[in-house]
Amino acid sequence: MRPRQFIFVSSLCVITTTLNASPQSDSYISGYAAGLLKHELKRELPTLSVSDGVISLPSAGMNAAEQNLAVELLSDIPGVTAVKMSTLNDVTPPTAEIKPNQMHEAAASKGLATTTLPTGMLPKGHLFKPLLADPRWAHFSAAYRNYLSNNYDGKNIASVSFGETIPFYRANFGHTQAQWELGLQAGVFSDFSLDASSTDLLNTDFIASIYSSIRVQQFSVFARLFHQSSHLGDEFLLSQLNSNFQRINLSYEGIDLKLSYELPYGVRLYGGGSGLFHKEPSNLNIWATQAGIEFRSPWLLDFAGLRPVIAADIKNHEENNWNADISARAGVEFDNLQVLGRKLQILAEYYNGYSPSGQFYKDKVQYIGIGAHYHF
Repeated sequence: MRPRQFIFVSSLCVITTTLNASPQSDSYISGYAAGLLKHELKRELPTLSVSDGVISLPSAGMNAAEQNLAVELLSDIPGVTAVKMSTLNDVTPPTAEIKPNQMHEAAASKGLATTTLPTGMLPKGHLFKPLLADPRWAHFSAAYRNYLSNNYDGKNIASVSFGETIPFYRANFGHTQAQWELGLQAGVFSDFSLDASSTDLLNTDFIASIYSSIRVQQFSVFARLFHQSSHLGDEFLLSQLNSNFQRINLSYEGIDLKLSYELPYGVRLYGGGSGLFHKEPSNLNIWATQAGIEFRSPWLLDFAGLRPVIAADIKNHEENNWNADISARAGVEFDNLQVLGRKLQILAEYYNGYSPSGQFYKDKVQYIGIGAHYHF
């Protein structure tokens, strides 16, 4: 098997071989958490609830030190993906019925719930959530895309990505629930022509960065110092020997800043911008903006374990006269198919704008497709 085929096939294996993986049951986590809090903090919390590996913990009556200790203890329970501190009262009338996700949903709909993640070296989770419709957000994926426009790289494209955001260290600001983290983010994005007899590798983008995130309740910030370089496949170059295609030695470093705010009922808004330096070609314009909106349904379709997801991302580059590059994705998230806290998503997608593939950044493209993605 050739290297380019191996990359595509192995990415599909990453998606498909983990479909049977599932986290510990919520009832197991709930019992474990209640016993741990009773033993370590001498507290009984009848309103503690668990939904899809997320523990909702009432903060009433607990000081900052106790809250931080509770988060550290509960985060080590197998199957726990996050601990949410809620400002709801931890005293509930005996006759009230507590449904599994009732407290978390009530708090989230009012903007009261806050997410407190584990601290220290190599902690679980991420303060800044992934951008679901961003074509260049580092994660694991495999997608089929049908190009509706004429372009050098064919009509039927297989796109894969390998990447991750790895927090190295996280801490709280003093005795507050505000948190910061420092880490690395890296991704490889490759396109293959399904129209070619040998499934030619067309373009590969390499992105690596050092990043820092801050989260205060529903508000989060993501800043990074990044490098990107783009490379063409050998077979594609050979096929273009008799054409007017010009290879570009595209490479640059940049600074990126994004702000995000999570609204009630699963809605999220974000925006930011970036600037380049150490760029090649040297005449590249440096500025770009980015904005988007996402919806992750807080309501789970219990009969299938599915959660609807919709996202749109818009980028504007000075290099392309500030024309909008629009990326939209919609589909479902499988809450029960998790690997290392990442959930499988099956998303239909639409793109209209200048190509996100580095070597073709001056080409206007339009495509539709469908893909499998692993996001946390």
